Amino acid sequence: MASNLLKGTMILTVGLLLSRILGVLYVIPFYQIIGEEYIALYQYAYTPYSIMLAIAVSGVPVAVSKFVSKYNALGDYATGRKLMKSSMLLMSITGILGFLLLFFLADPIAHMIIKDDEADFSVGDVASVIKYVSFAVIVVPLMSLIRGFFQGYQRMTPTAISQLWEQIVRILFVLAGGFFVVYIMKGTEKTAVSFAVFAAFLGALASMVVLYWYWKKLRPEFNVMMNDSGKTSSDVSLRNIYKEILVYTVPFALVGVINPLFQFIDMITFNSAMSIIGISGDISNILLGMLNFSAHKLVMIPVMLATGFSMALIPYITSYYAKRDFLQVRKSLDQSFQILLFLTVPAALGIAVLSGEFYHLFYEQSETGSTVLAHYAPVAILFALYPVTTAILQGIDRQKLIILNLLLGILTKLLLNTPFIKAFETDGAIMATACGYLVAIGLNLFAIRKTLHYKSTMVARRILLILIINAVMLVLVYVVKSGLQNLFVIDSKMEALLVIIVCAGVGAAFYGYVTLRLGLAQKLLGEKVTRIAKKLGFKEK
Repeated sequence: MASNLLKGTMILTVGLLLSRILGVLYVIPFYQIIGEEYIALYQYAYTPYSIMLAIAVSGVPVAVSKFVSKYNALGDYATGRKLMKSSMLLMSITGILGFLLLFFLADPIAHMIIKDDEADFSVGDVASVIKYVSFAVIVVPLMSLIRGFFQGYQRMTPTAISQLWEQIVRILFVLAGGFFVVYIMKGTEKTAVSFAVFAAFLGALASMVVLYWYWKKLRPEFNVMMNDSGKTSSDVSLRNIYKEILVYTVPFALVGVINPLFQFIDMITFNSAMSIIGISGDISNILLGMLNFSAHKLVMIPVMLATGFSMALIPYITSYYAKRDFLQVRKSLDQSFQILLFLTVPAALGIAVLSGEFYHLFYEQSETGSTVLAHYAPVAILFALYPVTTAILQGIDRQKLIILNLLLGILTKLLLNTPFIKAFETDGAIMATACGYLVAIGLNLFAIRKTLHYKSTMVARRILLILIINAVMLVLVYVVKSGLQNLFVIDSKMEALLVIIVCAGVGAAFYGYVTLRLGLAQKLLGEKVTRIAKKLGFKEK
């Protein structure tokens, strides 16, 4: 199980990592095309779009993978196929309805976000970009259904590859369209942003092409599995199928909405709270763009691991839970928590220590921007933990608790955001986000412990060890960074990149050596790492 879970996770993780890297790298030229002040306009379109997708489809891949995995574990492959066939039309209709809803609500949403007297852009500008991005909602529900079906068979490659191609096509159109509008047609940055958000639709179409290719390739194998099971027709009614899917989907639709909804809370409260303490709309727009787009893009890099874990973890937990194999369920939890923190903590804290160099490399030299990134980066650990804890609750059929814990987390963010922003400005929004996630994660962990009687002293000790090693590593990285800054002034992007490479290399070498020396890496990352460690002279502890 451990190797299969790790393999499935790594396939998704590699795909998501490449997708996330592309999603960050494109920001460098795009930032230069549209400028700092128009980043907020781009984000004003994507946040409502993300919320609409989360409500409409974010739970679909997880729900379908859970459903298919459950019935496959029972030898009933036909029921999963029945769901797939009957849901194609339903998801197509859902996509069209979601598009119409977002398109016609663009103006009311824009009025919630911004006032007409804002200097950089108007309510009409915000409504326009929301309408352009709404076209992507047409395709995404069907795409999500197909991805979930593959994941139910523990086939993670179609999801990973389709996500990668979706990102590639989207980014190509974002950059080509933006360059063409601004430099060839001499158009405005507002028009370039409209073209950029429309690229989400083209990326989704590219993903559908990839998924269709995988379906043609894997369908014969799936047919053999169904025929060999001796059951080629389903006894489960469509009504019961959709009832079960709805129970699975609703909690994860809400789970998927937490991050964009937190950003939306910032969007509707940040400018007004900042104006109360005397900060102008132009400045607060730039600060909000730094928080919700520039810094957020970099902060979410470590979080891709959690996404891979949550998507790969659910089918396994569901399968073992359906068989009442609680020992394997607990082993899955042990492995997941440790590997997640083992890889996420150093990445998040490393970005915080090197925030000035990262912000300079991807955007521009900005003391304010680097400070926002440094304070925001550690929150990535919470962003990573949340989907994994909710995936576990989903796998053990505790959907109602997911909803309750989520709502309490959102309520915490909503109540704290404005007073925290008034007191701490941009840091206040970050603190409110961290508090909201801490409430939701803490309640999730409490529910997991009560339901599964889960308690592992071994996991607690290893997590403490991981934190200690990271603390020492960060001190070392900071010393190396300070030494480089004393040698030369970091004025260019190449010099910022050099500092990142040297400091990250030193940190990674230290982290790798210590964890291999202690045997921690071998225990967490499996047989291949153990074999490599032995060749390097490290003994397994």
